[in-house]
Amino acid sequence: MGTKTTCRRLIRAPASQMLMVACIFMLLVESSAGSKARHFKWDVEYVFWSPDCVENVVMGINGQFPGPTIRAKAGDTVVIDLTNKLHTEGVVIHWHGIRQFGSPWADGTASISQCVINPGETFTYRFKVDKAGTYFYHGHYGMQRSAGLYGSLVVDVEDGKKEPFHYDGEFNLLLSDWWHESVHHQEVGLSSNPLRWIGEPQTLLINGRGQYNCSVAAHHGNSSSSQCQLRGSEQCAPEILHVLPNKIYRLRIASTTALASLNLAIGNHKMVVVEADGNYVTPFAVDDLDIYSGESYSVLITTNQDPSNNYWLSVGVRGREPKTPQGLSVLNYRPNSASKLPASSPPTTPAWNDYAHSKSFSNKILALMGSPKPPKNYDRRITLLNSQNKINGYTKWAINNVSLTLPPTPYLGSIKYGLRHAFQQNSPPESFSNDYDVMKPPVNPNTTTGNGVYILAMNTTVDIILQNANALTANVSEIHPWHLHGHDFWVLGYGEGKFDPKKDEKKLNLKNPPLRNTAVIFPYGWTALRFVADNPGAWAFHCHIEPHLHMGMGVVFAEGIQHLTKIPQEAIACGLTGKMLMTANHN
Repeated sequence: MGTKTTCRRLIRAPASQMLMVACIFMLLVESSAGSKARHFKWDVEYVFWSPDCVENVVMGINGQFPGPTIRAKAGDTVVIDLTNKLHTEGVVIHWHGIRQFGSPWADGTASISQCVINPGETFTYRFKVDKAGTYFYHGHYGMQRSAGLYGSLVVDVEDGKKEPFHYDGEFNLLLSDWWHESVHHQEVGLSSNPLRWIGEPQTLLINGRGQYNCSVAAHHGNSSSSQCQLRGSEQCAPEILHVLPNKIYRLRIASTTALASLNLAIGNHKMVVVEADGNYVTPFAVDDLDIYSGESYSVLITTNQDPSNNYWLSVGVRGREPKTPQGLSVLNYRPNSASKLPASSPPTTPAWNDYAHSKSFSNKILALMGSPKPPKNYDRRITLLNSQNKINGYTKWAINNVSLTLPPTPYLGSIKYGLRHAFQQNSPPESFSNDYDVMKPPVNPNTTTGNGVYILAMNTTVDIILQNANALTANVSEIHPWHLHGHDFWVLGYGEGKFDPKKDEKKLNLKNPPLRNTAVIFPYGWTALRFVADNPGAWAFHCHIEPHLHMGMGVVFAEGIQHLTKIPQEAIACGLTGKMLMTANHN
């Protein structure tokens, strides 16, 4: 067991003062050795941009889209002074996959970990990146991720350490989807009665670049799209991956899509998966990989194909009937010209509803030998039913028939200071009725809105069973990628139909389950997760599909907030905590 883990447990458990002081000293020495503080100044504002060759308004940072890439080493402290230059909206940014040990107020979740940053205000995010891996960041207020507020965050191994695999170079691929209608148009439609759905995205973007109504691959098929005439300097020109023959390259792939589940493939090249959500996995080779919103992977490719050709990298829609063309990039073998289009057609995306293909990929993801193993037993099990419901005619997503509506006072402050009127005090349901038919559920079984919190005892082991069901439309059950803030969890397994403890517990993998921060739940199925509640704070756990979260598909966990000695005032200077702080400062 490492110094960090041992000390964390000592500090949170009864221990002698001498032991605690020694531990804190060791942590300070360990954290300062070779680490740096990396400072950034960011302005968030709307800018004109052409992500897919059609000019539109996007949310940018320092005048660019996607936002700047953050690069740091494990152990470094990242400091971002973020100024809100939006004229009429608040903003927060979530650092997806960063666990925020000791800095839960920097998690960037409006009404959960902090107040929104109002127009003209500056908020300083300060947090430690304690684990190497592929991450990203994005807006977490309203649906600002759909508006383009995102970027990459890469954490390299600390000095003196090496990755458990070799590569000669690397590329960063941030995948997203893009609509021509504004995010506000989408929000109003989702909140209307009846619901007005904006429809599927117009374009898939790779590093913020896509092509609408023209195809760089039009000459390969019967596409009605015209061939793109791009010089390469346009904002929408495809991303080019320049490689040398007979080398190994690492592709860091992250999906910040608002809606689409994706499949990625590279013509004639196999990929070896080596990392998932910042955790090493047992390497395995695939021709293509499924990636859901909120997930990240590292894959290795070997440039061992005919060097006189270039090759397509393509992403296509999975899990929904695709009405969005594939997104394309080019693997450019040097010294070929990057403008030389590949001779072969882009890889074909598997059928959107070929879930056997998707499940086969997910089941291959196993922890690398030597990775942390889950506790053998759990202290608490919470079963979360994913269902679509109607409340007073409005279409909502609900968990155990409660649709989440966040309060104006951030949970982190209201729980810390015992403000019992800030949110509902009754705990949300731990499960759902045994006679509930997930294949043909009732339309509206007493669904309500709510903002209660699951209070978790510190250092306890929690099992989550995500249970899928039929949506309001007959014979439709959707994919839901679930993301947990503040923790990684072990994915113990997947199954079909309703989870049966007597039958299905035997199938759970306690030997080498992967550690993740995002996991998919397949149509009409269940997914079992396990994590340790060892990080004081208030943490969102939600479907990472933006419209689903907007419509209530999430819960909040809180643990050990009493262990936090002080919460920065600027994080909770709104709602009831804001009034409390004003009164205290005035006195």
